[in-house]
Amino acid sequence: MSSKLNATHGMLAGIALAAAISFAATPAVGAYDDCQKRIAKADHKLHESVEKHGWQSSQADHWRHELAEARSYCWEHSHRWWDEDGRRWHDQRDWDDHDHDRH
Repeated sequence: MSSKLNATHGMLAGIALAAAISFAATPAVGAYDDCQKRIAKADHKLHESVEKHGWQSSQADHWRHELAEARSYCWEHSHRWWDEDGRRWHDQRDWDDHDHDRH
């Protein structure tokens, strides 16, 4: 009977550990999604502003700033950032702060 009890406790401990790991991983996934959405929004708004107002407009400057802020925020909090134009994550701080300053 003791071996059945130990097996049950072992199984319950395994289930509890798996649940804890999956719960702990969930916020990181959410943070990545939030970062991706924040960067994508700023990138799209920048492109829209450029099309409507031009590269040198105050609207484009605003969204360039927002894009830089979003990238920095994601890097500081997740140590990765979303490249909307390349459609991929980067795990190096290798973005060009001036990549959207020109055509």
